[in-house]
Amino acid sequence: MKTNSSKVILHMVSSLDGFIAKKDNSISWFETTSRYEKGETGQDPIAFLKTIDCYVMGSHTYELALELSKSHGWAYGETPTIVLTSRDFKSDKPHIRFHYGDVTHLFNEKLKKKYKLIWVAGGSMVAKEFIKLQLVDEIRVSILPIILGEGLPFFDHIGQELLLDLKDTTAYKNGMVELCYTIKKE
Repeated sequence: MKTNSSKVILHMVSSLDGFIAKKDNSISWFETTSRYEKGETGQDPIAFLKTIDCYVMGSHTYELALELSKSHGWAYGETPTIVLTSRDFKSDKPHIRFHYGDVTHLFNEKLKKKYKLIWVAGGSMVAKEFIKLQLVDEIRVSILPIILGEGLPFFDHIGQELLLDLKDTTAYKNGMVELCYTIKKE
């Protein structure tokens, strides 16, 4: 069970029909944009990223981030990044660590004691695990202007109903809409 000493935000980029990747795990569609003149341009990304104390992601998201870093650089900067995996990974970056065990233990013994804002950056299995363990405080979904028709769903068989409170919405000039929800505590 979560305590108030830290805040966990689950963030995912999704198509309008709820997919976070195509069937082949590609995300080339992330470049999809449209024009929405009434939208916002967004906040300064460098200032925003400085507010995040730690990233948590699954191994598939990590592999994708590594691949993208070849042409765009490592998107998560020097911020500590924990990769949840059952596979053997190595990194030459000291701020990237791998966790091979229980997520509750990781959260209680390491994350919540050390980090104030924890950003769960993907994928669907990690999202599902954090939700089931009631570790998530806020869910942010950035919806891109595209319908994929099939692929990897964001919320895949979570197995429980969650009541949410809408905290904020933002429409951007590139056609993306961000929805921000808090999870109602019972």
